[in-house]
Amino acid sequence: MSRDGHTIEAAGGTIRIEGDALSGLVVTAAELVDGARVRRPRRGLDVSVQDGRVRVSVELVARYGAALPKLGTAVQTGVSEALSAATGLAVDAVDVAIEELEQ
Repeated sequence: MSRDGHTIEAAGGTIRIEGDALSGLVVTAAELVDGARVRRPRRGLDVSVQDGRVRVSVELVARYGAALPKLGTAVQTGVSEALSAATGLAVDAVDVAIEELEQ
């Protein structure tokens, strides 16, 4: 599991966004999608940042009855938009694995 942080160099100094903050953003964005829950935020989540670009891998629990492809796409979109808006990072990919179903 990787939780890379991101440093922004600016005229007034640097801004550091730690890996745990990026992970928290991903978890919140994923769980805002109705029917999705991050399976194991400490182990089932990978956020890698390199050269201003981010790649995410997340394991989900889906509510029974959800259309799984639609749920996965909604999580990808939500996470990507949240990361771009909050950090300015370019999102290369949001890989979603639906690992469990719950009632």
